[in-house]
Amino acid sequence: MPPGPCAATGRSIKAADSTKRWELPRSIRHPARLVPMAFLIAILVGTGLLMLPVSRAEPGGAPLVTALFTATSAVCVTGLIVQDTPTYWSAFGQSVILALFQVGGFGIMTGATLLGLLVTRRLKLTRRLIAQAETKSLSLGDVAAVLRLIFLVTVAVELLTTAVLTLRLRYGYDYDWSDALWHALFHAVSAFNNAGFSTYSDSLIGFALDPLMLAPIMASVVIGGLGFPVLHELRQNMRHPARWSVHTKITLLGTAFLLIAALAATAAYEWNNPATLGAFDWTGKLLNAASHSVMARTAGFNSVNIGEMHVETLAVTYVLMFIGGGSAGTAGGIKVTTFFLLGFVVWAEIRGQPDSNAFRRRIGSHPQRQALAIVLLSVACVGAGVLILLSVTSFPLEDVMFEVISAFATVGLSTGITGGLPPTGQLVIIVLMFIGRVGTITIASALALQERNVLFRYPEERPIVG
Repeated sequence: MPPGPCAATGRSIKAADSTKRWELPRSIRHPARLVPMAFLIAILVGTGLLMLPVSRAEPGGAPLVTALFTATSAVCVTGLIVQDTPTYWSAFGQSVILALFQVGGFGIMTGATLLGLLVTRRLKLTRRLIAQAETKSLSLGDVAAVLRLIFLVTVAVELLTTAVLTLRLRYGYDYDWSDALWHALFHAVSAFNNAGFSTYSDSLIGFALDPLMLAPIMASVVIGGLGFPVLHELRQNMRHPARWSVHTKITLLGTAFLLIAALAATAAYEWNNPATLGAFDWTGKLLNAASHSVMARTAGFNSVNIGEMHVETLAVTYVLMFIGGGSAGTAGGIKVTTFFLLGFVVWAEIRGQPDSNAFRRRIGSHPQRQALAIVLLSVACVGAGVLILLSVTSFPLEDVMFEVISAFATVGLSTGITGGLPPTGQLVIIVLMFIGRVGTITIASALALQERNVLFRYPEERPIVG
């Protein structure tokens, strides 16, 4: 007798149930957990590959902590290293590192952008329309187009930078075509992803007086660090600045201000330092001051010896590294918009204004609270990292603080203490790199996703502030 409708339905229900068992739990599929898990899986895969004997230049595989540190630094596009990249790792190992920071950089851009779209999609219709009008955000439904555009921007910038650097190395330094292409490709991908890894033991110090090498790398770093939303908006309204969103205006003007201020500060403090800029003529001094102002904001390359800089220059670099670059890009730090948004809040409070305004637009209370939360949590992470490293090492405070901020902001610059850290210190840096890369994105997204309408309010009271 053929099965009845109920039996057939029962089988279909069981089949559906068995299919659903293979899905990730809802709690894990939440973006605030899925993004860190994706980065963690990439780090573990990279660690396994780097531990293979074929990844090391000398016989034997790399130790676990060394492989884990390098994989974390690559996936989190930081650039800190405990072993010299061109001498310790083989060609295969260097290729793995390149693949890791390419995946990490592309994943950050796509992940941050898609999370932003998800946050907007979760809002009510009226708020979705307001958010789309105010921020000139991407279409909420065209996710494939978003990924495609990010991919095209990444490939275009990296290929163009590779071509320029290849020609320079071939005709300016008499490299073989294969060597020129490899070094150019590695630095182009590393620059756009703000990774800071180099195939040279001294990073870019050997090209300190070559603007044809430094300029393309600096340009790629800046483009990758602006953030995809800004690049998308510039693509649409390049000739109409009046149509730019507040986010784009803050990012572009803030980036320009930080670059100019950092150039001036670096030149002022290091102009006569024989170990850094003092050995160059005035054009070389300006070129390398400009290079440092760009690289200090999460790129990680250096064309002068960071360990020989004055304490004042290191203090300026602390600020640059902590601020970082643009949102939803390859740069780290608390982000330019976060920093300057709080600046507008402070300015409004000083002037006694009830609202915080930027470019004739009022900044809502939710972004202000999110920015404040990100800054305070970031300060807490940096403070904890500094305290732990001071407890397990004997390095001076300025070097430890530089290392911790560089790790948390995923910069990659160092005064030279990274290789001398004990295993405990290396693990601290690993955790800071991971939190710094995925933490700010997930915190901001989680705050937005957890927005709820509360049907009551407590009585107001004014604590004494200041």
